[in-house]
Amino acid sequence: MASLPSPPDTGHDLLHALRANCERPFEDARAMPPGVYTSNDFLALEQRDVFRNEWLCVGRTSELAKPGDYVTTQIDDQPVAVLRDANGELRAFSNVCLHRMSVLLEGSGNVRRIVCPYHAWNYTLDGALAGAPLMDRQPGFCKEHYRLPSVRCEAWQGWIYVTLNNDAPPVATQLAGLTALIEPYGMTDYVQTFHEEHVWDTNWKILAENFMESYHLPMLHRATVGPHSKLEEMECPPGLPAFNYHWITKEATLPIGNAHPGNQRLQGHWRRTTALLAIYPTHLVTLTPGYFWYLILQPRGVGQVHIRFGGGLAPEFIDDPKSAEYMATLKTLLDEVNAEDRHGVEAVFRGVHAPLARAGHLSHLERPNYDFARYLARRIAAA
Repeated sequence: MASLPSPPDTGHDLLHALRANCERPFEDARAMPPGVYTSNDFLALEQRDVFRNEWLCVGRTSELAKPGDYVTTQIDDQPVAVLRDANGELRAFSNVCLHRMSVLLEGSGNVRRIVCPYHAWNYTLDGALAGAPLMDRQPGFCKEHYRLPSVRCEAWQGWIYVTLNNDAPPVATQLAGLTALIEPYGMTDYVQTFHEEHVWDTNWKILAENFMESYHLPMLHRATVGPHSKLEEMECPPGLPAFNYHWITKEATLPIGNAHPGNQRLQGHWRRTTALLAIYPTHLVTLTPGYFWYLILQPRGVGQVHIRFGGGLAPEFIDDPKSAEYMATLKTLLDEVNAEDRHGVEAVFRGVHAPLARAGHLSHLERPNYDFARYLARRIAAA
C-alpha cells in the first residue's frame, strides 16, 4: 500500500500549503493543515507579520477608570503598559526601563508613578523620567533625555487596542463595517462585571477557530448549551478583511439572553439575536441583547495560549434589581462551557500532532474558519 505523502515541515512550506487550501472555493474548503498549529517556524511568521503589525485588544476601557490605573500585555517580545494618565487620557508605553532594561509594571493595578523594581528609576504617567537615584553624580546624565517610547493606543466600542505598527489604519476605520453591523446593541455601554486569566494547552488558532463556529455546540456542549443550540438557526455570512461573524436568533435559555423590557435600541428579531464576533487576530466576543463575554488570546509558544476571559451585562440589566442574580447564573454557565471548550481544544491540539492527521472538508457553518485561514494567508508574507 502506498504511504501517505509527508506533510510540509517548514514555515514557508506550511504557508504555501495554507495558501493552496485557501484558493479552493468555500464549497470545497478544508480545515487548515495540521502543521500550522504545531510549527515553531510558522508561529515565528505569525509573530513577524501578524502580531507585530495588527491592532491587539487588551481589555475594556472601564478597567482603566482612574488616573494611574494600568494593565500590562506583551506583543511578541515587547512588554507594553497601558494606563490612564493624569489628564484622563489613555496611553501605552514600552514597559521596559530605560536604565538596565528591567520590565517595569506587572499585571494590573494603580500607580502614581511608574517605578522600576530594579533601581527605582521612576516615570510620570506620561512616560517622562521623573527620578533616578544618585544619577546626578554622573556628568553625562540628563534626565530630560529619557522618556518611555510610546505605543499606539486607541479605543473602540469600549475596548482598548494597541499596536506596534505606526502605519496601521485606525481601529475605527478597520472595524467600520462591524460598527455598523452591531450599532443597535450599544456595546460601548455594556458593563464588565468580571475578568480572569487562564492558560490552556493548545495552539491559539485552535481556540480562535473553536469560537468562530457553532457547528460544535450540539456535541461538545451537550451537557450545557448544546440541547438549546439548533444548527438551522445559525447564519454564517462571508467575513470582512478585519473580522468575521455569525448570528444565532432564538429564544434564550437565560432571561439576559434576550433584550430587557427597558431596551429600546433593539427591535424585532434583533431582541433575540446573538452576534459572535471574531476580530482578527485574537479578540473574540459573544454579544447578546443582554450580556457579553469575550476571550483575548496571546500565544505562549505553539502549545499554550494565555486567555483573558471576561464578561458583563447590558446597562438595562445592570440597573435591574436582579442583576447580581443574573450575573451569577451566567458566570456559572460560562465556567461550565469554558471547561467543555478546554477539553475540546486541547484534544484537537493533541490530534494535530498525529502523523496520520489530515484536514477534512469544512461544513457550511464553518465559513468563519475559512475566512480566518484566508486572513492568515494574506497577512503572512512569503519571505
